[in-house]
Amino acid sequence: MLDTSTRLLKLLSLLQTRRTWTGAELAERLQVSGRTVRNDIDRLRELGYPVDATRGGQGGYQLGAGAELPPLLLDDEEAVAIVLALSVAQASGVAGTEEASARALGKIQRVLPTRLRRRSEALRAFAVRVPSEGDRPVVESETLALLANACRDHEMMRLSYRKHDGERIRRMVEPHRLVAWGDRWYLVAWDLERTDWRTWRADRIERIDPTGRVFRERELPDPDITSYLASNVSRASWRYTARIEIEAPADEIRARIDAATGVVTPISADRCVLESGADSLWTIALWCAALDRDFRVEGPPELVEYVRLLADRYARAAGAA
Repeated sequence: MLDTSTRLLKLLSLLQTRRTWTGAELAERLQVSGRTVRNDIDRLRELGYPVDATRGGQGGYQLGAGAELPPLLLDDEEAVAIVLALSVAQASGVAGTEEASARALGKIQRVLPTRLRRRSEALRAFAVRVPSEGDRPVVESETLALLANACRDHEMMRLSYRKHDGERIRRMVEPHRLVAWGDRWYLVAWDLERTDWRTWRADRIERIDPTGRVFRERELPDPDITSYLASNVSRASWRYTARIEIEAPADEIRARIDAATGVVTPISADRCVLESGADSLWTIALWCAALDRDFRVEGPPELVEYVRLLADRYARAAGAA
């Protein structure tokens, strides 16, 4: 039988793995009596862990939320996953998370067993993330928290928003979903002035004014909100939007690009159109070249001219007359 200290740690670990455990289930896992389980629950409460108990057929024990974050017990895979997640969070583009992520990562690294520390250090040292092109948009963590709370509480918000051309607008919206897409965060909300769905880049939201007014949740414009975002983000959020005809089947192109790149629509069995967007012409031209298929730029005119410039440059590089 496990000694008391070991059993308490095991019990705490079990309570952290799922929402509710019955007394019988805990007793079976710990190989003790139901009375011992009750006594151990009382000991955890004395140590400051808020363990809630409910009666009835659906009752049981669950770890409640306390005034302070209790120590977490993690298995090997969970510990390594958290190290990787914190490493990525240091370059997430969310202001205020870099320092906090570094502090949390340092704490976890110090208490990891040697075998796990070596694994996590190897992953951090040799798993390199390619930086995004250009300046990464930065969004305040407080902004994301306010938007997420508004989505949860169905609270109308008044936004001050800067469009890609610099124009500043004010809108009353009903926030529904907050979506991370590549290096950017987007708010999907119902625009009360336009009476339609709109997508807002979180890093361009300059001010959020809560109203205290609650709205009734609407049916989303698409059950798959990521598909909706993919079909609307280039039109709403990028400096340049492009339409490119490609000499290849649509399924082939979809398989070769990231979903955030754009929307692919078939024209025929062996041709399709890519509608895409970016903050730079260079990025769109790079995507087109990387497809390794013949293509024709239908717009915008700036991209057409930029592709001509690149074609001349490559021709000179290849020694063409």
